[in-house]
Amino acid sequence: MDIKTFGELISWTRDLHAHLARCMSHCATKNEEERARALLDYLATHESEMERIVNEFKSQGDFKALETRVYDYLSHHPIKTHRTCDEPYAQLDFEGICREVFDFHDQIEDLYRTMADKAEIPEAKELLQSLLTMEENEAMRLARQIGRMNDL
Repeated sequence: MDIKTFGELISWTRDLHAHLARCMSHCATKNEEERARALLDYLATHESEMERIVNEFKSQGDFKALETRVYDYLSHHPIKTHRTCDEPYAQLDFEGICREVFDFHDQIEDLYRTMADKAEIPEAKELLQSLLTMEENEAMRLARQIGRMNDL
């Protein structure tokens, strides 16, 4: 996706969460480890919810902020994920899936943090800071839930 505005950046992030949800749901049926299958089912649901939440930011965001041009995006390292979903999560164990998912979320947080620091208009800075806070809070919630799953 060619990202030119903060609105397109949000759409792109929403699409990443949606893709991750579909990929995890698909891989959940193919993983041989029971705990990994349960984790993938949970993560697929969580990522679908993240897609919905991010979409709300897009639909309720300040028009001025959403239409602000993103000049420095190209200098940011692209987020690495399994975009084609060739069943990568079907091969990973519980801990491997956790590493992948938290790495993915860390990359999104880093992207939002970088973009918020570079935003020049207050509305765009506020929008990105809100997205960052939401991603951080969701990652903490995810860590707690996965910790509880691991305790079982």
